[in-house]
This record gives sequence, C-alpha cells and structure tokens, in this order.
Amino acid sequence: MEAKIGKFFDSVGGFFTGGDQIPWCDPDIIRGCEREVAEAEKGGSDELKAECIMRLSWALVHSRQPENVQRGIAMLEASLAGSSSPLQMREKMYLLAVGYYRSGDYSRSRQLVERCLEIAPDWRQALTIKKTIEDRIKKDGVIGIGIAATAVGVLAGGIAAALSRKK
Repeated sequence: MEAKIGKFFDSVGGFFTGGDQIPWCDPDIIRGCEREVAEAEKGGSDELKAECIMRLSWALVHSRQPENVQRGIAMLEASLAGSSSPLQMREKMYLLAVGYYRSGDYSRSRQLVERCLEIAPDWRQALTIKKTIEDRIKKDGVIGIGIAATAVGVLAGGIAAALSRKK
C-alpha cells in the first residue's frame, strides 16, 4: 500500500515539476569539455575542434544552469550555418531543440524537432523529445487553466462576500 501511495505522490510531483527523460549534464563534464576545446584550439585539426565543440555544446544544453544552456544555444546557432551535411544539421538542430526546451521556449523547440524529422523521419531521439515537448505544453495548459479557474473562484467568492455584507 505504501508503495502505491509513494508512486502516486511521485507522479503528482512529476506532473508539477515537469519531469522528463532528457539527461542532465554535470558541471565537471562541462569543464572537461571546455578543456578539450582549449587544447584542440592550440594545435588540433579543424575536425578535432569541431568534434570538441559539439561535445561542449551537448554538455551545455543539457546543463541545469540556464546561463550554460544559453551559451550552448549561441554556440550551436553560430555553427549551424557552417554545417555541410544533413547529418550535422540534424544533430545541431536536435541539440538546439534540447536547449530551447530547457530554456522554456517550447514552440521554438518543437519547430526545430520538426525540421530534424524532415531530415530523418524515424529518428528515435527526435520523436522522443517531440513527445516530451508536446506533453510539457499540455501540462502547462492544464496548470494554466487551473490557475485561471482558481483566480475566477477567488474573485467570485470575494464579490459574493462583499454583496452579502451589504445586505
């Protein structure tokens, strides 16, 4: 019985906190990726630099720190124009979608996922994040309706109380 109650509270908590399946990245990993980029810029090939920057971008958009997510978005947007292959475009757009999702811009995130799916319609990662985005938009709508209904109820109660005092 206690396990069922625990699962219930976990699911309710997950509903309001917006739990998702997108991984988080540890700050130590970000620092390690930053060191890799710095070392690659000293004497590595262009291909190595690009790989290190992609790893750093991945780590940044998966960070819990909003400033890191914004840095990752900026890096990916700057490098998107230089992408030559559809595979690179797809990867960068996916990471941008993760970044925009983490920063709360769900409509932009969904647009980028749709573009990924134009390139690779069966790509499982993109399909998964698309569902996550749509679920989050639905949850936000339900919470918004609940808040609006509560506000209307409080307002109506206040008016009713004021009218009853007049009598």
